[in-house]
Amino acid sequence: MLRELNGGVLLMEMMKIHPESMGGELYIMGEYHNSHAMGRTIMIYYGSFRQVYGHLSESKLKTRLSKTLRHEFRHHLESLAGEADLEVEDAVRIFKYKQRNNGGRDGSGGDIK
Repeated sequence: MLRELNGGVLLMEMMKIHPESMGGELYIMGEYHNSHAMGRTIMIYYGSFRQVYGHLSESKLKTRLSKTLRHEFRHHLESLAGEADLEVEDAVRIFKYKQRNNGGRDGSGGDIK
């Protein structure tokens, strides 16, 4: 799993709001980067976790962190394999989020399940 993860796993103090957020409430918990400048790197945003999950017990917070790490490692492994299935799944989630928050003004009738 760590093959070619030359930038490692970085814990960032900042919180990061998703660029598609419609009200500033959609936080990025983690990201996978594959670039010439940074190499292959997983970034975890501690500030986002604190903002969204700060009320959880330590045990539940660890569960959320574990889920995010698995998600980002899946991005890494798919990148190594030349696949992009998870990127498509992420794009669908953002599309559904935007549909829910658009209230159906685009003619879709609102929430997509």
